[in-house]
Amino acid sequence: MNTVHVVGAGIAGLACAVRLARSGVRVIVHEGAKVAGGRCRSFQDRHLGRIDNGNHLFLGANQALFGYLREIGNPNGLRATDLVFPFVDLADGGRWGLRPNWGRVPWWILHSGRRVPGSRAGDYLAAVRLGRMSAETRVAEALSSNQLYRPLWRPLCEAILNTPPERASARLLGTVLDLTLAKGGAMCRPYLCAIDLADALIDPALAALSRMSAEVRFGDRLSALLMTDHVVALDFVTGRLEVGRGDQVVLAVPWWDAHRLMPGLVPELSGAAIVNAHFMYSGPPAFGHPFVGVLGGAAQWVFMREGLLSVTVSAADAMVRESSEDIAGRLWREVCAILNLPHGPIPPFRIVKERRATLAHTPAALAARPPAATSAANLFLAGDWTDTGLPCTVESAVRSGHRAAELCLAKETQSTARELATLG
Repeated sequence: MNTVHVVGAGIAGLACAVRLARSGVRVIVHEGAKVAGGRCRSFQDRHLGRIDNGNHLFLGANQALFGYLREIGNPNGLRATDLVFPFVDLADGGRWGLRPNWGRVPWWILHSGRRVPGSRAGDYLAAVRLGRMSAETRVAEALSSNQLYRPLWRPLCEAILNTPPERASARLLGTVLDLTLAKGGAMCRPYLCAIDLADALIDPALAALSRMSAEVRFGDRLSALLMTDHVVALDFVTGRLEVGRGDQVVLAVPWWDAHRLMPGLVPELSGAAIVNAHFMYSGPPAFGHPFVGVLGGAAQWVFMREGLLSVTVSAADAMVRESSEDIAGRLWREVCAILNLPHGPIPPFRIVKERRATLAHTPAALAARPPAATSAANLFLAGDWTDTGLPCTVESAVRSGHRAAELCLAKETQSTARELATLG
């Protein structure tokens, strides 16, 4: 039986491997680290317990992700929250909520109590034009004169694209808004992990692969690919593995590793940082909601669950150069202002700096993202950084894994057809 070697056990690699194994393909997953998950993982902190490397807010539009959850046997791994996006403005103390309505017709923009305070219904229509902007247009060019730029478009741009609006692609932001806010409440309803990232997305996938007799090899770091017109061997730190003529390879590693391994096929792409601060916290959620957006400070989103409060700062290329102690002190002062807590000692904390959390979603980077298929006949790419039409998100990672799996299955079908024709 032919084998598909999936290199990388992040979300893209797991989504690809599960889809292939469910189709009856022999799969071997090679992961260089000792654990799966890649840039979407959970780990144990000795003070805070199990925490995620970063906070993830999922939306109802993430249909590939929900399909992945069903495939790995964990359809209830995410929990829905109320259809509201609460915000607090540290500059003036204002507190308000963006409240989309259920149904496809966005009548909520006509209701002042559901909009950003002081905004008009026409201010929201600017988002409709983003998807029709030229490929070179930046978000700030398109929206900086709009009434909603500071309270809504800027924070959404940084949260969705992890790129300052002065550099971020207007067209890509428009694509996401069209799939979410423009499609009604069901598509923009927020979801959070019921427990954590590993419990929701990683551990069930590994269990599913085990049930389907797929092999997962940890500590199996790829150092080189040997190629002619196709991949003929994979050099791992543990030794060389010959790739049979009918075998296929899916490279589902981060873009910098893909560029290192195949500089002629994968361009050098620029990343963007995200900083997450986790604090021990036993109080109630702010506004009775598990997350809140923040304006006028360094913090951008605050997430709360039992025993833990986490702060996310996107587009954080400057902040990652600061010490963890300085970051924790600044963000905790803002948390105290948000929650009306007395200023006191900083509770136990953990700062997680993801220096290359996502691509910098600039127009130039979008044009350089490679497709799943390569010039090598048996080699495919997967990863949130490939050309999925979406920013680097879990949804993009799952879509890329499924796309690579589809290409592998199509190649397998073609190979089988040729064999049958030869026998006939």
